[in-house]
Amino acid sequence: MDEISSAGGLHTIRIRIDQLARLFNSLDPTPFHERDLDKDAERFIVDWAEETPDDGPIAIVVQLPAEETDTAVTRVVQDAIRYNFESRARQASRELRQLLREGRRALFIGAPILAFSLIASQLLTNISGEGAFSRVASESLVIFGWVANWRALEIFLYDWWPISRGGRLYRRLAAADVQVLAY
Repeated sequence: MDEISSAGGLHTIRIRIDQLARLFNSLDPTPFHERDLDKDAERFIVDWAEETPDDGPIAIVVQLPAEETDTAVTRVVQDAIRYNFESRARQASRELRQLLREGRRALFIGAPILAFSLIASQLLTNISGEGAFSRVASESLVIFGWVANWRALEIFLYDWWPISRGGRLYRRLAAADVQVLAY
């Protein structure tokens, strides 16, 4: 497997393999155009694509021995790469929806707990005064309320970014111009 090059805003990922079968997952029995890419080949493509600017188009050039290249092979490779990365993009969309659903559930649970904790903290302070024990208990209730929202905040502030970024990258790779060349 080779490298990436850029020319005129088009970022080209070059993959050189000694036989077409190495591009695909050997344990996947489905037809070529619906087969998953080999994990190493997919990781190579994704790793290099991550190095490209987010807005530039991507081209993937698969270099095969001359005896393995023809129009049918080109179509099989194009379809397989497109199918693979469209599938990964759909998977990322599902993961994002599930994560955001989990975030909404966590917020649905955490927000009332926070409200209860803040009210209970204030009531405890009003009833018990400003003593040390009262202050510790009051602050503990406030901390408990915020901890109850920890997961929701983590999801909505941080966890969704990598999944969204991955989905965009997979969509770019699914739309990549795929060429098969002989070496």
